[in-house]
Amino acid sequence: MACENPQSTDYDAVVIGGGFYGATIALYLANQRGLKRVLLVEAESALLSRASYNNQARVHNGYHYPRSFTTAYRSRVNLPKFARDWPQAIRQDFTKLYAIARRNSKVTAKQFERFCHSIDAPISSASPELRALFEPRLIEDVFLVQEYAFDTIKLAKWAESELSVSGIEVLCNTRAAKIFKGLSVPLNIVLKATEGCERLLSTRLIFNCTYSGLNQLSGGFCGVRSGLKQEITEMPLMKMPDSLSGLGITVMDGPFFSMMPFPARGLHSLSHVRYTPHLHWTDQQGVDPYEKLGNYQKESRVDRMIRDAGRYVPEILKAEYRHSLFEIKTVLTRNESDDGRPILFERHLELPGCFSILGGKIDNIYDVLEKMDESF
Repeated sequence: MACENPQSTDYDAVVIGGGFYGATIALYLANQRGLKRVLLVEAESALLSRASYNNQARVHNGYHYPRSFTTAYRSRVNLPKFARDWPQAIRQDFTKLYAIARRNSKVTAKQFERFCHSIDAPISSASPELRALFEPRLIEDVFLVQEYAFDTIKLAKWAESELSVSGIEVLCNTRAAKIFKGLSVPLNIVLKATEGCERLLSTRLIFNCTYSGLNQLSGGFCGVRSGLKQEITEMPLMKMPDSLSGLGITVMDGPFFSMMPFPARGLHSLSHVRYTPHLHWTDQQGVDPYEKLGNYQKESRVDRMIRDAGRYVPEILKAEYRHSLFEIKTVLTRNESDDGRPILFERHLELPGCFSILGGKIDNIYDVLEKMDESF
């Protein structure tokens, strides 16, 4: 059904997706590019409540990507910028350790150390007390590094405040359904509210920042050219024992695990390369990933995660499980082999003024903003 008194005023830009990327891009358009009428559309009832919240809450510093120098280097460049721009949402008061497994690792301890030096990432040998937390028969070496965690709740409060101050209109409980070229205006977009009403708007620019929903628009939108892989993932939230409460630990680089502080809940997240992904498929238009997630039987694999992680760090066996965050994770298929996380920034030639944007990590936002500077 149509909304009563549908809004017909044109917008300079419509940003689809109210996650961290969408909110930041909307603010960039208003504050850096001087656009007067910017609309931010979010399908959920609140901003930053999907992929921006349901993740490991890690601000990378490059260590995680020894097989993708470009991704590692960009993280190394972007981390200090992120800490500078969002200090209120950054947690630094924990000790971060990277451990290299003796078997099945894709890098040795010496290779990892050389890699860190190559990207100028701080690294030093862990103390004997910290090394004692690890099973020496399975761990080759343990390093003290520098990584941060972010609090999504604080980022959401920042976004709400800044969007209001900047005069950006926000529509929650609303999804974009269709995009097509207009006759007298560059682009038309059809929005559907949760209660079922529709409205047709016109705009000069559209930024599709819907993450897993990038290909779920119809009309003249033909989808992104890059191949996307969708995964249903599980991120258990844990209460760690006192011996681990002030730590973040990553054991790599193979079928291993990571535990990170999750500031939004005062807990730790636990992820495992083998058990975190539950189901995956190649993305395509007409297959709604959020619908698949909603219909998925969410049986936790936390017991298997803890059991395997406990072989390397026995104290993890004392952790208390709270609950799991299930979410869709979207990655570029071309980077499956090297684990790289570059951004996707596509201009849709069939819809002049329409762009699709995907970032694999929160610090990628600076790469996106650089692309925006180049494109306008």
